[in-house]
Amino acid sequence: MPIYEYHCEDCTTTFEKLVFSTSGTAVVECPKCGGSRTRKLFSAFASSGSAEATGGTLPCGRNSGGAFT
Repeated sequence: MPIYEYHCEDCTTTFEKLVFSTSGTAVVECPKCGGSRTRKLFSAFASSGSAEATGGTLPCGRNSGGAFT
């Protein structure tokens, strides 16, 4: 059961929700205002020992020491 991040279009709250449906069409209500106009956000995956922390190579092939422009 995945945890997704959502944004409420009514009250602008961002929240996480454990979703039991695998179809992806479940109506998710905002826990703050109860609104159903929510949209799923794309979250960045974080893990310990990332390339930034270890000085390794990022997924795009760049060294972690360089700045993104």
